[in-house]
Amino acid sequence: MRTLGRKTIVTPLAIMLLCTLCAGRLLADGDGKSEAAKTRPPKIEAPAPLTERERLLLDRMEQLEQRVAELETKSNASATGQPAGSVPATSAARSDASSAPTDVSAVTPNSGGAPVSTVVASATPAPVGPPQATEKGKSGAAKPQTAEPFAFADFTWLNGNSRTKDTPYATSFFTPEIRADVDYNYSFNHPKDDTIGGSSEVFRHGEVQVTQLGVGGDFHYDNVRARLMTQFGMYSQTTPRNDASPARGQWQLDNAYRYISEAYGGYHFNALHGINVDAGIFMSYIGLFSYYQFDNWAYQPSYVSSNTPWFFNGVRVQIFPTEHLKIEPWFTNGWQSYGRFNGRPGFGLQILWRPNGWLSVLGNQYALGEEALGVQGRIRYHSDDSIEIKYLDRPESFLSKAAFSLTGDIGCEHGGGVSCWGNSAKGPKQDFLGFMFYNRFWFHRDRYGLTLGGGKINNPGRYLVLLPPINGATAASGTPYFTENPGDQFKAWDASGTFDYMPSQYITFRGEFDHRAANVPYFSGPGGVTPSCPTAPIVENICGSPGAFVPGFTPDLKKIENRINLSILVKF
Repeated sequence: MRTLGRKTIVTPLAIMLLCTLCAGRLLADGDGKSEAAKTRPPKIEAPAPLTERERLLLDRMEQLEQRVAELETKSNASATGQPAGSVPATSAARSDASSAPTDVSAVTPNSGGAPVSTVVASATPAPVGPPQATEKGKSGAAKPQTAEPFAFADFTWLNGNSRTKDTPYATSFFTPEIRADVDYNYSFNHPKDDTIGGSSEVFRHGEVQVTQLGVGGDFHYDNVRARLMTQFGMYSQTTPRNDASPARGQWQLDNAYRYISEAYGGYHFNALHGINVDAGIFMSYIGLFSYYQFDNWAYQPSYVSSNTPWFFNGVRVQIFPTEHLKIEPWFTNGWQSYGRFNGRPGFGLQILWRPNGWLSVLGNQYALGEEALGVQGRIRYHSDDSIEIKYLDRPESFLSKAAFSLTGDIGCEHGGGVSCWGNSAKGPKQDFLGFMFYNRFWFHRDRYGLTLGGGKINNPGRYLVLLPPINGATAASGTPYFTENPGDQFKAWDASGTFDYMPSQYITFRGEFDHRAANVPYFSGPGGVTPSCPTAPIVENICGSPGAFVPGFTPDLKKIENRINLSILVKF
């Protein structure tokens, strides 16, 4: 009403000023003329130019109108709770990872380790609706919009979160994403077949390889969501080989999903601070590290991350009760599996809490899945918990930022001939215990990065140990050269140093040294892990069935592996 009052005053005032100007000009024109001339019809002529005083008055009128428009804008902003000139906040969010700036986030992909792709929760804009009408006699102020989850601070410093702050060519309907991961690995064991095992990120020695090339992005319109990210390169071969579920039944699930890392659709509900319901393949959050190396502080994650799921196939519900908290239950086919291993699916729950811009607390729980192929009644439980703290933030200093991450995992299996709590009549103890710690330093306005860290695991039964690719062995085939039977012992530890050069938010040049060790021979040695069968026909595996015993052949496995990784990582 106050704004209407200003309009009512300004408009008559403008008319009065114009009338005064016209009257003054008519009086001036009438001076010295005869009465006869006054009675003749006026001759139509081109309008005379405005005087200096008239131009001044018109300028003042324009300034007055601009001032009224500014006051109206401020009045409307006060009614909606938004600062003048700001864009209304939305409450949609995706994983992300990759958060949160995503899946937000997005969480990221492990976000990974699963990526979470993660787990960083990231945000996807939701459509902004028209102003709500008010009832007669009530205040005209619109209801303030809820704050977007995890948008109150910059979380690009997190391990497992993408550090890009904007996306070129994003539209209101589609946010594109392109990723490239090209690396060169040098193993000091010098395997003659160039095959590196025991890692879910590094696969070849002495070669330049495309680990991952992904093209996709996020679709979002009218609260409907979808995400697609492809995976070409080494990931399309190595990630499916760690899933044994396609061996049960038909349709070659490993080929059906081989070139897809993320693919899901869902809906955003405008409740609380946002609720997302998604179904498809999405990045796991177990293990803290992202599936995509660009998002991580190091290229080779420790075993707690590298040996745990990178993806889940199922349904998730992301609930944001506040802008600081995410609660996310999962219903999945199983533990990083395209299908079910037996007759029971898996269930999980993530809780992500970020009370401020320097602390992130993450808890992931998984239970009830039967994850041993062909073994009925063996139930898995797993708890993965992380804390990340940014303890230094001085943008103008040479050491501009510092942070650390600490992750601890504990889990076990029971039934089907094994026991959670120790060797007993039910079977040998089969559990998992591990941790990893990383400290990250940023220098010279975050242009350079240095990460030092490592970790350790103990996994009797080896149910989470990545099977070495001896004679083409996969998780489904197994191999007699490295058994994964109940009671088989496996302890491993690692340490790494990573240096990053980041001239742009879209690219990282990375150099890394990794030291890895185990209590049993596990890593590829100079003799390699591929048998030579020159007289056999040339087929996919020249020595017969993958993982099978080959007379006269013994893989060369070592307890220690040292290697160097050089990589170029790109993300738009």
